[in-house]
Amino acid sequence: MSSAQYLLENRPHSVAHLFLSRVEATPEREAYRHPVAVGDGGEEWRSLTWAQTARRVEAIAAGLLALGLRTEERVAISSSTRIEWILADMGVMCAGAAATAVYPSTNGEETAYILADSDSRAIFVENAEQLAKVTAHRDGLPGLRHAILFDPAPDAAGAGGLEVLTLAELERHGDEHLAKHPDAVRAAVRGIVPEQLATLIYTSGTTGRPKGVRLVHDCWSYQGAAQMATGLVLPDDVQFLWLPLSHVFGKALIAGQVQSGHVMAVDGRIDRIITNLPVVRPTIMASAPRVFEKVYNGIAARARAEGGAKYKIFRWAAKVARDHARTAQEQRAATGRSRIPLSLALQHALADRLVYGRIRAAFGGRLRGSASGSAALAPEIGYFFAGAGVNVLEGYGLTETSAACTVNPADDGRVGTVGKPLPGTEVRIAEDGEILLRGPGIMRGYHNLPDKTAEVLESDGWFRTGDIGEIDKDGYVRITDRKKDLFKTSGGKYVAPTEIESRFKAACPFASNILVIGNGRNYCTALITLDESVIMPWAAANGLAGRAYADVVTSPEVHALVDGFVQRVNGDLQRWQTLKKFAVLPRDLDVEHGELTPSLKVKRPVVESAYAGLVEAMYEGSREA
Repeated sequence: MSSAQYLLENRPHSVAHLFLSRVEATPEREAYRHPVAVGDGGEEWRSLTWAQTARRVEAIAAGLLALGLRTEERVAISSSTRIEWILADMGVMCAGAAATAVYPSTNGEETAYILADSDSRAIFVENAEQLAKVTAHRDGLPGLRHAILFDPAPDAAGAGGLEVLTLAELERHGDEHLAKHPDAVRAAVRGIVPEQLATLIYTSGTTGRPKGVRLVHDCWSYQGAAQMATGLVLPDDVQFLWLPLSHVFGKALIAGQVQSGHVMAVDGRIDRIITNLPVVRPTIMASAPRVFEKVYNGIAARARAEGGAKYKIFRWAAKVARDHARTAQEQRAATGRSRIPLSLALQHALADRLVYGRIRAAFGGRLRGSASGSAALAPEIGYFFAGAGVNVLEGYGLTETSAACTVNPADDGRVGTVGKPLPGTEVRIAEDGEILLRGPGIMRGYHNLPDKTAEVLESDGWFRTGDIGEIDKDGYVRITDRKKDLFKTSGGKYVAPTEIESRFKAACPFASNILVIGNGRNYCTALITLDESVIMPWAAANGLAGRAYADVVTSPEVHALVDGFVQRVNGDLQRWQTLKKFAVLPRDLDVEHGELTPSLKVKRPVVESAYAGLVEAMYEGSREA
């Protein structure tokens, strides 16, 4: 039996069991780093060992037991990514309860819907703002009894009829409970079985109400074991975690970290990512494609602003990076070795000294791999980073699969694919091209929605993903589009909008979001938004200085600029795929307007409805079949 197979077959009953085993095995090793405010506006990173983490987790778990929480009762968490989120979540699991994850950006009405649908009995909230969203809808939440604040708030006690505690107070109650019942938490953990509910994560939902995905303890135990078995995580790693822990991707990373015992640096402030990277100096990091797109666009914009020889050097180095990565990948696939022609190898070595070293330094200088998920990464951007020595490992997963179910191996990644199935996960392609999955990480159903569950879960365990894809001869999975996003033009031609959108983002360094439209129409069009941090410097250098963002992006000059990139993309598309018209929107899409999910996926129906006038204008005078 291989070590990977042994690890999978002997995984613990729960992450709570795994956590206690980790603490026992490496009590004095560093577990977490997190920023703490000091002095007048300053901050410093502090550490927790596994033993110190365990003391706080046990106190939180005991505090919840003292409040009367019973097995599988739900405890919600509404907070940005921070160390307290992890401590609270682990405390919930060690108490035998189940966590309901709530995005802090979720509005009050939808937060109340999630709390009511999950029947959450208590909630951890980050601050007074999150608490206010709950108390404003208190009448519709009769089962909610307790709120625990991470950040103390004046006059919060008894808000909305809730018992409100600070996290410190809950931990003190837990210590008192342990003094009387020292084995309380250990007994709760011993009682957890693999099929016991651990987490309810509500799909962010590009359409309709979110659905609660039921993930049991075995889902997370499997995730931890599978990540370790594939070498995605190693005991000596330092991982930088900034992804939202309310999202399944972030939660799965914690399972892998507890399994391997590596260090996790935790700070969810998006505006601190670039500042934190050279401080944390991670060896691994997970991200979303939008981050790599923004980094690439920023690098290209700075080079363009410097102009002259420096811009020429960057463009040359970018081409060399792509050529080197593409050649290495093709050679590995064909021969098992990355044979690079001497001339290209020499160019790559020179480009490394001139350009790539600085790119790697921006990521901290030690990054051996960065997992990317939640959406497709444009291949040209993937090849660029691979050639520059930043190993972006695309993977694939859904909330319903407890995150990753396929991932690219670190030593043989293939740009344009989402890698191979994790050990223990099966993948097959249905007759209509839909990707089907089966394995321990698959959800046990949608909460309170048996009919919806039956639509996607077959009786033999296969899960219908709703994604269209293919598997190549070497077992690598490729996603071609979202099944529900495929559309047919009035001429009867099928169009995969994601493919066109990905090509445009790779070609246009100013792009932020793009939505390709054409269902039932006789040609394709697009709604496009531009990255303010990149387009505004261009505007200042091209006669548009002093204008507001909305004026810049809707100007004839910017329309002509974007049109050049549209025509470049059109040159590589089939006639029926080409974009005949486009409109640049006066602002970017965002979560606040309901146009993006909290995981930054575009809500197509919402955007099309909001800009219906612009869409119809692009089809005025066209003949519809």
